[in-house]
Amino acid sequence: MIIHREGRTLLFVLLIALFALNWAVAYFFPELLVIQNILIGVSVVFYLIILQFFRIPVFQVNKNENQILAPADGKVVVIEETEETEYLKSKRKQISIFMSPINVHVNRMPVSGTISYCTYHPGKYLVAWHPKSSTENERTTIVACMGNGTEILFRQIAGALARRIKWYVKEGQPLQQGDEFGFIKFGSRVDIFLPLSAKVAVNIGDITKGGKTVIAEF
Repeated sequence: MIIHREGRTLLFVLLIALFALNWAVAYFFPELLVIQNILIGVSVVFYLIILQFFRIPVFQVNKNENQILAPADGKVVVIEETEETEYLKSKRKQISIFMSPINVHVNRMPVSGTISYCTYHPGKYLVAWHPKSSTENERTTIVACMGNGTEILFRQIAGALARRIKWYVKEGQPLQQGDEFGFIKFGSRVDIFLPLSAKVAVNIGDITKGGKTVIAEF
């Protein structure tokens, strides 16, 4: 397991802060042994929770141009036909994956292709499962153009806790299926818009693994 670059500074500062807090309690209140032990236990558990949030699982991506991989770890909360109005401006199949605070929050390319569109939208911080979060929350919209000309749009959406959307791509950049394209801190949602001809391979409530789970096929 690797620790993501977005968490390294935070984890270092948090480690120093927790150490300082525990040292201060032990130094100024040496008689409160029970409180010291409880504080140590709580500090360790809290640090491990934050640590696991920034983990990056190491695995081999099985690339397949006929498959669309999940862009994120999480749970499928939306599968529907909808109108994509920002870029594609046509009817698409939408799959939405909700990422809870305990999920890995690395976002991965669902297909191989060249980034044909990438833009950031400031916005609100509604809970990620809110129907209007896709259009009103802080978000990024990214489109990958596959080798056959098919364009796949995916959108990082901030939630009530996730106010730090990171994306590492720009227009004209080629990427491979499973490559990291972004990161969202502390719970959020990723929407992906597919051609109507795509065959959805997941159901509402299914658990996905970014870069592993096949969510649809051409």
